[in-house]
Amino acid sequence: MNAIGNYLVDNPMTLFIIGGEVAFWVFIVGGLIARYPLKLKKFSTVLLAAVPLIDLVVLGATVVDLSRGATPNATHGLAAVYLGFSVVFGPAMVRWADVRFAHRFAGGPPPAPKLRGKAKTRHEWREWFRCLLASAIAAVLLLAAIFLVGRPGEVQPLWDWLPRLGAVIAVWLITGPLWQEMFGKKSEPARAKVSR
Repeated sequence: MNAIGNYLVDNPMTLFIIGGEVAFWVFIVGGLIARYPLKLKKFSTVLLAAVPLIDLVVLGATVVDLSRGATPNATHGLAAVYLGFSVVFGPAMVRWADVRFAHRFAGGPPPAPKLRGKAKTRHEWREWFRCLLASAIAAVLLLAAIFLVGRPGEVQPLWDWLPRLGAVIAVWLITGPLWQEMFGKKSEPARAKVSR
């Protein structure tokens, strides 16, 4: 346990990233609880509108840490990746949670049934393209951090994230849309005939 404590002391950005992820979900769940069970729509709107500010806090903390001369490490790279994926996938996660809360607490329609056939394939391709966008944003942030630091001998941990992003893109492509294209059900399940 002491090793974890020492790591967190040496890498305070790790706490910002962990705190950012926890705050992301606390604000979403808090906003949805305020909106549906507690019926506090204005307060809910404030909480949900604050979710993107969490990304700005993580970004600001990373920039401040690097501009003060911190030696770049894997955690700084993780902050860029976290931000890229949070910006791209965050709104969809909020919508996903909102549908379920509305159904559970406000009599809203049930979540859509699982996609099948061509609709599932289209969905997998859309998600992969969103992964590409998230990775591109993360790569731009990594390159900006490399430029900001400007100390060639110290930025290798940031450069190391670029091939990792490539690996994420490749694995997502294989396990998502390509898998669905090759092994997914190609058509909707047949509806049972009703006897008259």
